[in-house]
Amino acid sequence: MDLMQFDQTTLYFDDPLPPEIERLLLNAGACYGDGEAEAILLRAYFLAPEQLMVLVALYRYYFYQHRLDDALLVADRAMDVAGRRLDLPAKWQQLHPEHIGHAVLRSMGLLRFYLMVLKAAGYIHLRQGNAAAGQAMLEKLVELDSHDRLGSKALLDVIVEAVADRIEAAA
Repeated sequence: MDLMQFDQTTLYFDDPLPPEIERLLLNAGACYGDGEAEAILLRAYFLAPEQLMVLVALYRYYFYQHRLDDALLVADRAMDVAGRRLDLPAKWQQLHPEHIGHAVLRSMGLLRFYLMVLKAAGYIHLRQGNAAAGQAMLEKLVELDSHDRLGSKALLDVIVEAVADRIEAAA
């Protein structure tokens, strides 16, 4: 399946932001450098827990603050929300190409978002030293993205090579 071919005009998802949530996200962005941003983002999340823009903003905040455990929690939540909208299995490990084919019919943009979040979660696991989980996520992406449009194969190749080097060095 070629994940770059789609006609959808929106990039990932098109759920409009309620004005109050949009205001909160703008306010959080304006005070990103001080401690107020997290509280504002959490308020937006509590008001709109399934709003993907809120989840993206919260994820980015935690990721760039190097709070990777929190970023991973938000990534898991984003996959849950997007996965339900796409009628995907609850666990990413159960995904098969047939699921992707059905999800494309619902929303190619939202499917790309879901897969990018899976890649981001895999990357976080790798950064945290949880190579097995990160590698499993990347392997699933490579299985699902036959043209490697999301660039997961190169990252997976680096991990596989690093593991092979460690095994060789230990022998």
